[in-house]
Amino acid sequence: MLLVIDVGNSNNVIGLFSNGKLLTHWRIRTERNRTADEYWVLIKEFILLNQAETETIDEIVIACVVPPLAPILKEMARKYFSCDPLIVGPGIKTGISILYRNPAEVGADRIVNSVAAYEKYGGPIIIIDFGTATTFDAVSKKGEYLGGVIFPGVEISMEALFAKAARLPRVELTLPERVIGRSTVESIQSGAVHGFVGVIDSIVRKIREELGEKAKVIATGGIVDWLSEKTETIDTIDPFLTLEGLRIIYEKNRDSR
Repeated sequence: MLLVIDVGNSNNVIGLFSNGKLLTHWRIRTERNRTADEYWVLIKEFILLNQAETETIDEIVIACVVPPLAPILKEMARKYFSCDPLIVGPGIKTGISILYRNPAEVGADRIVNSVAAYEKYGGPIIIIDFGTATTFDAVSKKGEYLGGVIFPGVEISMEALFAKAARLPRVELTLPERVIGRSTVESIQSGAVHGFVGVIDSIVRKIREELGEKAKVIATGGIVDWLSEKTETIDTIDPFLTLEGLRIIYEKNRDSR
């Protein structure tokens, strides 16, 4: 079986594949001080809860945007799974051409999402990932990674607002009934949701203009469900896009390993 690990700034999303099928997945907080042994205990418990045997896992692939955690997860893989994990980065086969000025600057998660989206849906395509940062990535019809957009995610933006504005209360991020809020809570919710949605639709339209054609828009990430209800430009929600991308990249590199 194949264990895939997507290490993000806020969460690690982990999946278990067998014969190309996602059997189960889970999410744990990203803790930079966690040791290889602690990761092993957490992952082992999740695997056993899903009635799988750790001995059946013979391959691991990792995408990591938190550099200090990559060697820790590599140590865990070697120590407890007796395998050398595939780390997404320069030199591995992806199936797409990266046209960034400096390809090494592109986050592993962005490459993984682009590989999965192009493999599953073709091009041209725009991928939006709602995480700690919100990222937009564009892939051409030929399978070229063109680049994209990065800006703060809605949750981190709200944290900054609450930290700097002493009189504004923390609120639950839910869809407001109307744009014009009739209380401070409703006003904050409206600004967060409608403001964020407006940014999303605006950026998608501008990317499409630069591409010169109506690229399909795929969305993924932790908060994609409730945001996508209000956008006008998202075509498809694919919550497991990153996990699928890790599996696809593993398969492209399997023979060389």
